[in-house]
Amino acid sequence: MKIVFSDRKLGRSAQMELQVDKAAVLLNKKIGETVDGTFLGLTGYTLQITGGSDKSGFPMERSMDGTGKVKVLKLISKSGKSSGQYRRESKRGNMVSPDTEQVNLVILEYGDRSPEELFPKKEKAAEAPKEAKKEEKKEEKKEEKKEQKEAKA
Repeated sequence: MKIVFSDRKLGRSAQMELQVDKAAVLLNKKIGETVDGTFLGLTGYTLQITGGSDKSGFPMERSMDGTGKVKVLKLISKSGKSSGQYRRESKRGNMVSPDTEQVNLVILEYGDRSPEELFPKKEKAAEAPKEAKKEEKKEEKKEEKKEQKEAKA
C-alpha cells in the first residue's frame, strides 16, 4: 500500500511504500479520522486521512459509507452549456480496505522530526536532451536571421 502524506504549511508531500502488516493499522478507518504516525516511523505526528484510491484507480468518496465500489450519477455543472447534465462515475466507499492501493494523509500535529527532514528539497533536474536541442535550434535560427539582415543592409 502506498502512503502519501503532505504538509499544508510547507506545501510539500512525500510518498512511502507500506508493508502489508503495517497497513493493518489503517484498515477500516474512514476518511476524516485521525491516525498516530508511529506506524510510518513518524513518532509524535498525528495524521488525518483525506482520501485514496483502489487498485483500479477509482477514488474514495467521502459521502459513501463502506468499502464497496458503486457507480454514482454526478452533476457536471449547474450553469453554462452543460447545465443539468449528469455523468456516471465509479467511486469507492470512504473506508480503507485491503483493496485500497493508496491512502492520502495530512499532517495535523508535528512530532520529533522536523518537517524539513521529512520533505527534502529536490534539486531541479537538468533539462531534457530534446528540450536542449530545441533551444539550440531556435538560437541558430535567430543567428541566421541576423546574418541575413546584415547581408541585406
